[in-house]
Amino acid sequence: MTTTPNPVTPAPGKPWATTPRARAKEAALLLASILFTIALVQLTPLKGKLAYFFLFFIFYAVVTSISQYLARGRAAAKDAIIKAVVVLGAVITVLPIASIIITVVSKGAAGIRPGLFTNDMSMATPTDPLTNGGLLHAITGTLTLVAISLVLSVPIGILTALYLTEIKGRFTAPIRFLVQAMSGVPSIVAGLFILSAVLYPITKSYSGFMGALALTILMIPTITRTSEEVLLLIPNELREAGVALGGTQWRTVAMIVLPAARSGLITAMILGVARIAGETAPILLLTGGGDKVNPNPFNGSLGSLPYYIWKSFNAGSPEAITRAWAGLLVLLVVVLILFTLARLLTTRKMKAR
Repeated sequence: MTTTPNPVTPAPGKPWATTPRARAKEAALLLASILFTIALVQLTPLKGKLAYFFLFFIFYAVVTSISQYLARGRAAAKDAIIKAVVVLGAVITVLPIASIIITVVSKGAAGIRPGLFTNDMSMATPTDPLTNGGLLHAITGTLTLVAISLVLSVPIGILTALYLTEIKGRFTAPIRFLVQAMSGVPSIVAGLFILSAVLYPITKSYSGFMGALALTILMIPTITRTSEEVLLLIPNELREAGVALGGTQWRTVAMIVLPAARSGLITAMILGVARIAGETAPILLLTGGGDKVNPNPFNGSLGSLPYYIWKSFNAGSPEAITRAWAGLLVLLVVVLILFTLARLLTTRKMKAR
């Protein structure tokens, strides 16, 4: 009686995975590039962080390309050079952002204290000690401006996007062109428009509402374009199903299209808020920059974080500069939170599909 040997199933492998020997070789090349860079900077007039940065990438690209050429040929050497160039571009892109965040955090942390968020500057000046005053008026003013701008711009932006995607009337092309043109309008132009068209001839006084009108002009294009892209992602089958069930176009849009695009529309709103949160030029022209909490945005000057930062920097004293950096840190945190929320909502929507 013969026995059939059991078939042996080979263990799955990963031939593309990096071996320990290859990792050691890459580490050695990296170390050699660092040593060459340090030596060249020390022996030549090249000095500074930029010299270290660019010379390291040049040495690393040359060393890795030579290593790949000796091991795998010309094609691998070209691939190593392109890879180094791509990494250099990515680092150059991220480096300014990282530098801004590190600078703001390091200089603004000195001005963060408990009383900063509970006091305003009505009884203090930017040059006073840091224990006096705070930026409560700036935070509440910024939130007020953002809230009014949202109330004004969200309906206009979403309705415009609905016209461009659902109605598609004869004015679709000119409206889309105007929305795209408005996206590039400088903030100072929006502020000057409200100043000359509304403030001087009608109200004749600074107020938070005037600033919110200018911010609304800047916010509408962002909400409209983002909402249009979101609505275009909704499958036409949903619209056809709603019409097939006897619904009119507006009921189909209101009960099917808009609920399906809810998270994307929320993302559009958050991106619009992030677009205007740090705008300074319209605020300087229209709000008056009050130093105390003003609960009435339609009467009297209204403070804001951009105005607080600008005023503190203009004061020039060490205490005022520290206040300005603290305000920058708070504003940066607010903007980062908004962008993070927009990213999370977008990612969640894509996973749900």
